[in-house]
Amino acid sequence: MALRKIKRTSHNSDDVKRLQQQNLRTCKDVLSRSTLELFKIIGKSQSSVEELIRNVSLLCAPKACTAAQLLQKRKLKTNTCPFFATSLPDLDKVLHGGIPIGSITELAGPAGCGKTQFCMMLSLLSTLPTEMCGMAGRVIYIDTESTFSASRLVEMARNKYPDYFNDEDRLKNLTENVLVDFHSTCDSLVNRFQELEMDIISQKVKLLIVDSIASLVRKEFGGHLEYNMAERTNFLTKTAAILKNISESFQIPVVVTNQITTRLATTSKDFQTCNAGNAYATVALGNTWSHSVNTRLIIEYVDSVLRQVMVAKSPIAPFTSFYYTIQSAGIVQEKDSAYHYYGTDPTVQRIRVRTDVL
Repeated sequence: MALRKIKRTSHNSDDVKRLQQQNLRTCKDVLSRSTLELFKIIGKSQSSVEELIRNVSLLCAPKACTAAQLLQKRKLKTNTCPFFATSLPDLDKVLHGGIPIGSITELAGPAGCGKTQFCMMLSLLSTLPTEMCGMAGRVIYIDTESTFSASRLVEMARNKYPDYFNDEDRLKNLTENVLVDFHSTCDSLVNRFQELEMDIISQKVKLLIVDSIASLVRKEFGGHLEYNMAERTNFLTKTAAILKNISESFQIPVVVTNQITTRLATTSKDFQTCNAGNAYATVALGNTWSHSVNTRLIIEYVDSVLRQVMVAKSPIAPFTSFYYTIQSAGIVQEKDSAYHYYGTDPTVQRIRVRTDVL
């Protein structure tokens, strides 16, 4: 909320322009300045400064509402589905329609399991017309590992929807509706996030994908020094706040990918699938990030061909797993592969990774 642009406030436009000229563009920028500093910037009376502070505070303060108001708001949007279908029938069913709109969904798993393939498939689906269960919009795809492939996107489209993408014009339309950004530093990524609002509005963006946050965090905050950990936590907290604000304000799904990390199990009681003292693979970025995402899907290896996706965290879905394969048409769910998970919290279960046996 503190990162909302002050141009969205109802305050005097001349004052807003003066603030922007001093590079004060967000609520946080303004509220971090003293009354005296703001007085010097806008050059008006103390009452005007107090009114400015009040208006900016109201803009960034969360607005309370009742459950009845939320229900009424949902009813007013009867033509808008609150979920984005993934084309995996059982996964969509257990998630009550697909990936939730207005929240953050995380895809976590080891390299080679299909996280980027999943993201490219979602990009394809979101550009489809609504009568094909798409969102008829554009996608902002933020790539931090240079793994996005336009040729693979086109291959996926031709094989998944051969009748629809049977001419070059529609394929050209598809590729023009996926806006790819490449970023190699955390600062560059945060700056891009802070500039997304205008692009989402002007480009009619319906989906935001970040593939991936973990790669940058591990590169820049890879050490275990106390300073690095504090900086890492600050970055993740700020990133989560921006992405949540974007998803809620514009009612679009935000999908981020995450990697895995190796940890040491201390007791067999805590980790039933590990023997005490053994290393195990789990989702990276720690508890701070884990509590920031609304829905977590963990994907892992089963064998050299088969993969598994597990609903590990969701406010509406039970712990459930599905098998899938990666084909020319993208991610394809195996038939009759769904089963409910009745073990301990899946977020602390070790994740199957690729081995030499595979």
